[in-house]
Amino acid sequence: MAERYDCETAAADRREAMTASLVAEGVLDDPSWHDAVATVPRHRFVPGFYLPAEDRDDLGLPVWEPVTAELDQERWLEAAYSDTTLITQFDGDEPDWKDPVERHGGAPTSSSTLPSLVLRMWADADLHEGHSVLEIGTGTGYSTALACERLGSTGLTSIEADSRRLDQAATALHGCGYSPNLATADGLYGYWPEAPFDRIVAACSFRSVPPALVAQTRPGGKILLPLSGWLYGYARVLLTVSDDGTAEGPLLDGTISFMPARAHAAPAFGNPDHWAAGPPETPRPARHDPQRINAATDEAFHLRFLAQCAVPDAQMTGVGDVVQLVDVVSGSVATITPRDGGWEVRERGPVKLWERIEAVISAYDASDDAGPGSFRLRVTPSGQHLWHPRMPALALPAPS
Repeated sequence: MAERYDCETAAADRREAMTASLVAEGVLDDPSWHDAVATVPRHRFVPGFYLPAEDRDDLGLPVWEPVTAELDQERWLEAAYSDTTLITQFDGDEPDWKDPVERHGGAPTSSSTLPSLVLRMWADADLHEGHSVLEIGTGTGYSTALACERLGSTGLTSIEADSRRLDQAATALHGCGYSPNLATADGLYGYWPEAPFDRIVAACSFRSVPPALVAQTRPGGKILLPLSGWLYGYARVLLTVSDDGTAEGPLLDGTISFMPARAHAAPAFGNPDHWAAGPPETPRPARHDPQRINAATDEAFHLRFLAQCAVPDAQMTGVGDVVQLVDVVSGSVATITPRDGGWEVRERGPVKLWERIEAVISAYDASDDAGPGSFRLRVTPSGQHLWHPRMPALALPAPS
């Protein structure tokens, strides 16, 4: 009992420190959300997670070290109460946190999102007491707990595609006294039994807006949805649903990324050397440097999302300085190679992938202001289009 008491005392101290830090950063300016962060014990929702090791392994793969209270209580609590995303699962494999092992490489498939982003999502969704809310992607349950603490459990439904994840989240939520509606369900289809909703908030990203979410939102209600795609371009959109079943709203500012809904994850594209093989294409000078969409800047992050709308089935890989776009749907490929201080491009297949991206970049450069907030997404039965007053419309992929 003394050990548990010491752990809970240390956790409370760290929770207080994290709350103060978020206040200092300007994240917690709403007293109700402040009280929720100060109350919800995040460590109860993350009994185990992975942190990156300093060095890669002999094959160059990133090494992920398991962290639990049993292995290192101090490190576990420090990370649990940091403004950090904590990876809790790779490749859909549920860890045995009683006997965890290192992970080498792999794709994260579940996590506890950093608290500041969770709060931004809930705040941007404009939640109010009395709202009926659907959360897509329960994950560890920490974000669900914050919403329960802020609004109460009665009107909140949270769904999760992975039943093992949901079981652990349910245990943690109920142990902390929260009782939202929980269900194992695919967010692509929303959750009809509890519809309609005043707010739908997704903690995973989609290639396009699932029609079921629009259908399950009351007129005047809002959908806050991260959008992504196979180029790993990201944006967030806040849609308001109309009486006629259409929806419209702006892209929101801010650099974010969320794991994709599992049904919308990028397919394996094979061996890049196989894509590069074949009859030689006639090269041409590239009009834009690939770094326009690859650089670690807010502008490149935004441009990557716009480029992705132009080539929604493309994926990007690289070998050394060579950048390659491959499209498993049409069989198209583009290879961009550095040459004499510039770049040249070779394209093959029915879709000129880099040419389409160049057109988007050129239109962006010609516009006066094409930041995220200047775009609006319109969702109708005939399609989903991203509009800007001084750029051609861009279509999102047809909903699957």
